[in-house]
Amino acid sequence: MAKATKKQALGRGLSALLKDPEKDITSASDKNADKVVGNIIELEIDAIEVNPFQPRTTFNEEALQELATSIRELGIIQPITVRKTGVNQFQLISGERRFRASKLVGLKTVPAYVRLANDQESLEMALVENIQRHDLDPIEVALSYQRLIEEIKLTQGQLSERVGKKRSTIANYLRLLKLDPMIQTGMKDGFLSMGHGRALVNIDDLSDQLDIYEQILTKKLSVRATEKLVQDYKNSGSTSPQEKETLEIPKHIKTGKKDFSDYFGAKIDIKIGKKGNGKITIPFSSEEDFNRIKKLINSEK
Repeated sequence: MAKATKKQALGRGLSALLKDPEKDITSASDKNADKVVGNIIELEIDAIEVNPFQPRTTFNEEALQELATSIRELGIIQPITVRKTGVNQFQLISGERRFRASKLVGLKTVPAYVRLANDQESLEMALVENIQRHDLDPIEVALSYQRLIEEIKLTQGQLSERVGKKRSTIANYLRLLKLDPMIQTGMKDGFLSMGHGRALVNIDDLSDQLDIYEQILTKKLSVRATEKLVQDYKNSGSTSPQEKETLEIPKHIKTGKKDFSDYFGAKIDIKIGKKGNGKITIPFSSEEDFNRIKKLINSEK
């Protein structure tokens, strides 16, 4: 008990040190840096901001409440990790669930490991840390891999070494990002497994992906049944058991389709019904791409 009390007192002492602007620690070479980096320090919750590089965007409220109850009863067992951004200012690197749950409980301070890291190092640490978690959905993992490749400039080989995964595993996750955004949302919400997604990604046409996606949901198809349906589609060119009736696409629609594609900078898909009605699908590859398309549409108002 005395040992624990001494360690906690040391944490409070270091916390006071970090508030002193005349002794501000900004790099590993600064005086007292060795007392801060790698030690558990009690930090004020209000001095910590959420990491903007956090790959996880949604948190299960019920699970957060359960974690909050555990923290209320037992305290925070595993400290969060933060990086120092200024005098008594910190940013989360990992542990956002613990941080959010602690705020729900009403804690004023939390135990934390303090690191000195620039934005790129912070991003890499946050992404790698989150990839190792078991409760991320496949799309969150895929987006984390993509960000490590694009923003940290890692090759798939380097990424494989960094996260301890086979290159083929990483490639399979990245392929999921070729799925229609609606299907990606379905995977994030738990309606589809990664196995379903891996089968669907073999279909290039996004509208046909959606047709099969609807069949998976309505018929509650297993992964094996989905793989067979996809194989049947690739053999027959149809997403239904019966061959789709071929409809002649009017010339003005063919021309309009090209104009749409050129304007939006995306491969527009147009489906024509028997009565001349139809549907226009505009795909997007990311939040930035979605906002780009929305801006183009709004500019025409």
